[in-house]
Amino acid sequence: MTGNNDTLEGGCTCGEIRYRMTSKPMFVHCCHCRSCQRETGASFALNAMIESERVQLTAAKPVIVVTPTLSGKGQKVARCAGCHVAVYSHYAGLGERASFVRVGTLDEPDRLPPDLHIFTASRQPWVVLPSGARAFEEFYDREREWPEASLARRRALLGN
Repeated sequence: MTGNNDTLEGGCTCGEIRYRMTSKPMFVHCCHCRSCQRETGASFALNAMIESERVQLTAAKPVIVVTPTLSGKGQKVARCAGCHVAVYSHYAGLGERASFVRVGTLDEPDRLPPDLHIFTASRQPWVVLPSGARAFEEFYDREREWPEASLARRRALLGN
């Protein structure tokens, strides 16, 4: 994130759901897997991973929709009851302790470019990644790729 202000705000299309991220996220993934393509109806999903306690709802609460995943554990997608836009989700690994905020729902989405691209083996062939972008055909080694401060935040979430 650029600038000194780590607080970001966002919401759904109709404005019923509004939220504030009270710090920068731990990490931002641009996922090119087929599941993310199907779920978003686009060529990738851009998610900012952050501790759920650092996401404050400032308007209505979202509706939680359980969406199937390849793991069979599903993900809980928080959607607006009115316009149905997905604003964040919870994956089985960290459960509701971590939120994966949809960067496109931020008021200033350009402040959170991806830290890296994952599952590029299934990337749409016409999507061109920026020169020098960190990209992985599948997943990656978190311990090697994340900054130490983000790893420490994740360990705290896991109680390690």
